[in-house]
Amino acid sequence: MLETFSINLTPFNQERTVRVYLPKSYDDSEQHYPVLYMHDGKNVFRDEVAVGGKSLELENYLDEYNIDLIVIGIDQPSTFEERVNQYCPWKNGEYCKTKFGDDRDLGGKGKEYIKFIVDELKPLIDQKYRTKADRTMMAGISLGGLISTYAACAYPDIFTKIAGLSSGFWRNQEEIEALIKEADLSNIEGIYLDCGTMETNDEYINAGFLDSNQRVFAMLDQKVANTTFKIIDGGEHNYHAFQKRVSDFIGFILQDKVKTEM
Repeated sequence: MLETFSINLTPFNQERTVRVYLPKSYDDSEQHYPVLYMHDGKNVFRDEVAVGGKSLELENYLDEYNIDLIVIGIDQPSTFEERVNQYCPWKNGEYCKTKFGDDRDLGGKGKEYIKFIVDELKPLIDQKYRTKADRTMMAGISLGGLISTYAACAYPDIFTKIAGLSSGFWRNQEEIEALIKEADLSNIEGIYLDCGTMETNDEYINAGFLDSNQRVFAMLDQKVANTTFKIIDGGEHNYHAFQKRVSDFIGFILQDKVKTEM
């Protein structure tokens, strides 16, 4: 069951739709549920509203397997530039410029975006729905993986598990590595990362994409015992590919312990 409501993202004074998945058992029980926050909300649950016409189809998956999890999908900004701005905690870094050839002045609003989720959206969700307030997780795709990793480092007492699919760490490579190095991640219970071998049509950029993810994984793996990184052979950077990995990252989110694997 999906509910939607509109909220003002106060740091940017923008109205944004929030999509709330409630488990099939929600109306017939009094139990409280863990919560997973996800970015790019239009592309989380249903194809008919998804940008590009393809979503993760997460509503169908959760219903089919009767999964007791509340999922909060926060709609993405309306433009590519503003999505980069809000999902990147810092401006485009040197790795982005030298490896990917993108020297545009983008990024830098991600810290405010996550602070909004922590200080305003999460308290509202915890008040409105029967949540387990201390079982809060976050997942995202591409830049959503970057901002989710930032959230775990900046608020490790809130986000107990995170998942990043084909994470776009490369835009803020130096900065996210520096943050991971300094962050206390002792309270993080698990991190799921994956990356395809064909994220783009350019072999050089594909190598940089994979290297970017491997570098972040290596650092996180030293700090969080339950860290998984999967290399998806032939994996592309689109929702047809991402949708095939739903069972992997949802399974990880829900399990108490998962083996680290390469």
